[in-house]
Amino acid sequence: MNVRITPFWKATVITLTVIGVLIAMNQAFFWNPGGISLLKNAYMYAVLASFLPIVFIVFPAKKTQDERPIPIYDIALIVITLATCVYFCVNAENIVTLGWDYAPVPTASVLSFVFWFIVLEALRRTAGLVVTIIALVFSLYPIFTGYIPISFLQGIPFDIKTAAQIHAMGVDSILGLPLQTGATILIGFLLFGVALQHSGGATFFYELAMGLFGRYRGGSAKVSVISSAFMGMMSGSAVSNVLTTGPMTIPAMKKAGFSGRYAAGIEATAATGGTIMPPIMGTAAFLMVSFVGVPYGQIALAAVIPALLYYIGIFVQADAYSAKSGLKGVAKNLLPNVGKVIVFGWAYLAALLGLVLLLVVQKNESQAPYWIVGFLLVVAVFSKKHRMRLKGFSEFLYSSGKTIAEILGIIAGVGLIVGGLSMTGVSLSLARELVNAFSGNLILVLIAAAITSFVLGMGMTVSAVYVFLAIVMAPALVDLGVNPIAGHLFVIYWATVSYITPPVALASFAAANIAGTPPMQASLTAMRLGAVKYVVPFAFALNPALVAQAPLPEVLATFILAVIGVFFLGCAFEGWLVIVGRRPNWVMRALLVVAGLLSFAPELVFALIGVVLGSACFLISRFWNRGGEYTPLSISKDAQSEESAFAER
Repeated sequence: MNVRITPFWKATVITLTVIGVLIAMNQAFFWNPGGISLLKNAYMYAVLASFLPIVFIVFPAKKTQDERPIPIYDIALIVITLATCVYFCVNAENIVTLGWDYAPVPTASVLSFVFWFIVLEALRRTAGLVVTIIALVFSLYPIFTGYIPISFLQGIPFDIKTAAQIHAMGVDSILGLPLQTGATILIGFLLFGVALQHSGGATFFYELAMGLFGRYRGGSAKVSVISSAFMGMMSGSAVSNVLTTGPMTIPAMKKAGFSGRYAAGIEATAATGGTIMPPIMGTAAFLMVSFVGVPYGQIALAAVIPALLYYIGIFVQADAYSAKSGLKGVAKNLLPNVGKVIVFGWAYLAALLGLVLLLVVQKNESQAPYWIVGFLLVVAVFSKKHRMRLKGFSEFLYSSGKTIAEILGIIAGVGLIVGGLSMTGVSLSLARELVNAFSGNLILVLIAAAITSFVLGMGMTVSAVYVFLAIVMAPALVDLGVNPIAGHLFVIYWATVSYITPPVALASFAAANIAGTPPMQASLTAMRLGAVKYVVPFAFALNPALVAQAPLPEVLATFILAVIGVFFLGCAFEGWLVIVGRRPNWVMRALLVVAGLLSFAPELVFALIGVVLGSACFLISRFWNRGGEYTPLSISKDAQSEESAFAER
């Protein structure tokens, strides 16, 4: 039993969640009971009043306090947070009409500082100290901007009192674009993800993947790839994806003959794709709606091809490793029957299809997920296999509240970064100076954006990195001719790279812990397996057809060429040519990498040269390079000894 979350506090979380979701649904469906409608800022304060207190209930001030009763200062924070948000909600009209962000009444001025602190503390508990320090520095930026010696970093200065008021009551800081998107769109999609999991979706997609791919060579690894892709559609989170599917897939892979490091690498790499896999991508993708100014459905559609290329790359390498290692699939009689799995789980496929159709046809992303959640809950009530009873429903509400509170806590805190840059006006000059610094060279700016996104991703959440670079870096890419959607997706892709790349590699470390293998070795394996993720962002930044921003024939042709390129790269990285069953020498591997990269080229001639070059490598290796069969015994023994030594430590 969790000592911190007693029945009383669990009931409190559920109550606040129900209130918050009803407020969000009222705004989405325009119910307006009694003819009362909420202004935009009143709505956001009401949402924060519902979910921010949950942060202080669920997430302790220190991790060591997780199994202790909620202390008195947390109870005080809960009450103060609720009172502060309700005060601003009630006075939302005065804030707008009387300009309280610049000339408030004394109470509002004092509560602005309180609200500023509350949001920072909520951010610290949900995203960590590093992100909080960054948000704090940027929120204080307007106070010392006039003292910075660098001209383009100088902006409009504010005293601390005015800065606090603008942060708390202005439209460009805590209540800025990130929270506007989170409160209007993201709540419904988060609710959908939790509903899908609690109604049996995770088990269904794992069994479906097992039935479809388990009997083929290296089937357990392919199941990990596919099931993680499906799970990514629900969670949009790399680490939670690992923790959900990893305990099932990693032991299965090790049992099938994969080394622990390879099993952990496969799971971590596949799970990381959840942040870029439609229809429910990571939080950053929803924030794109406001920054790019297009419907979420259009962003999800644009992300389909890059996500498919990413997973195809992992799939090819898993297949190549299985072929060269002689790994077999699972006996058919031990696998779930695909037909029966689909019959019992038709509702989950219908839910995903229904969500896509609503996004494409209805084009109302704020309403669509609620319809599907309602459908899933009705199905769960009558389901024989995964029937949701009263206890299960309360667990669903509690998990929903915790998930939504965590994301909104992060988004509200990240809004301080936007506020600090926007109120000083510095955000307008940073992109221009960035372009000038690299003399307008697109490749150099892309490399700078990739490095910056990766470095920031090591210490910040993807959504925080995205919000910062959506202001600073993405406009520079757009100014140099990059398609806006491609430019913003570029930032998101490179921010998520840190999940599998040392030294942080949170997804790799989580998978390594399950596999009982050294984390750094698992991270290095994950890097190689996810190498396509380092290539694809540059490809779609230079060729918008890869994000569906071109006529359909061009999109299809580009996709086919890119798939061929990914196939070449996967075989080169793994060191095995799948179709011809040969191990290429280092010259052929290098040429295959070149061929794969050329296949992504926006110019058709170069792409075709890449296809011809890669095909030639396969033919030459087949008839002139008869490399012997691969014997993995020494590698497996090394891996086993390393894992045993790690387990002993």
